[in-house]
Amino acid sequence: MFLQRKSSMLPGPDAALPGRSEPLTSSAAHFVNGNPLRPPFPAGLEQAVFAMGCFWGAERRFWELDGVFSTAVGYIGGRTPNPTYEEVCSGGTGHTEAVLVVFDRDRVAYEELLNAFWESHDPTQGMRQGNDIGTQYRSGIYTRGDAQQAAAARSGQQFGVALQQADRNAITTEIVPAGEFYYAEDYHQQYLAKHPGSYCGLGGTGVTL
Repeated sequence: MFLQRKSSMLPGPDAALPGRSEPLTSSAAHFVNGNPLRPPFPAGLEQAVFAMGCFWGAERRFWELDGVFSTAVGYIGGRTPNPTYEEVCSGGTGHTEAVLVVFDRDRVAYEELLNAFWESHDPTQGMRQGNDIGTQYRSGIYTRGDAQQAAAARSGQQFGVALQQADRNAITTEIVPAGEFYYAEDYHQQYLAKHPGSYCGLGGTGVTL
C-alpha cells in the first residue's frame, strides 16, 4: 500500500495524490495558551513557517519562546490539497511536516525564530531527520515577504559557515516563499503538551549561530 511507502523523492505533478477540497478539522484554540489556532489573528502579528523534522517537537520549541502568540502544525511544500498525515507520510504528496508560528515582532524578532530553527535540528540531512526518514522530514524555511526571505537566506549563509568550521556537512534546507499551509489533524496540534511522555527526536548539531 502507498501508505507504507517511504520515499526520498518528491512526486511529480502527475504522480501526486489527489487530496480533497475540504480542509481537515482542528480545534479553534491553542491547547497550551488558549490563543486562536487559525486566522484571523490580532492585527500587528506576523507569521512564519518552519520545517525541521517531526513537527511535534518543533512546535513545542516555538510555543515556548516569549513573544510567540500561537503555533500550529501542518503540511507545506507539496502538491496535494488538504492532505492527511498518512498521505504525507507516504511520500505521495510532496509536503513536509511544518510549524506555523504567529509572533509579535515587538517581543521576538524573526531572526530569533531563525536561530531557534537552525540550532534545534540538523539541517544537513536531506530527506530525513535522525531516524525519521522520508520527504516529510526535510528541513525548510517558508518565507512570507521579501524581508523574511532575505533574513532567512542570510542566516542560512551564516549557519553554513558555522557548520563548515565545525567540520559538518553542508545545509540542505530549502528556503522558498511559502505556499499553502494545510493544518494537520487535531490530534497532532500541541501533541507533546497533550502527551508529555511521548517520543520527540528533535535535536540540534551543537553548532550555534
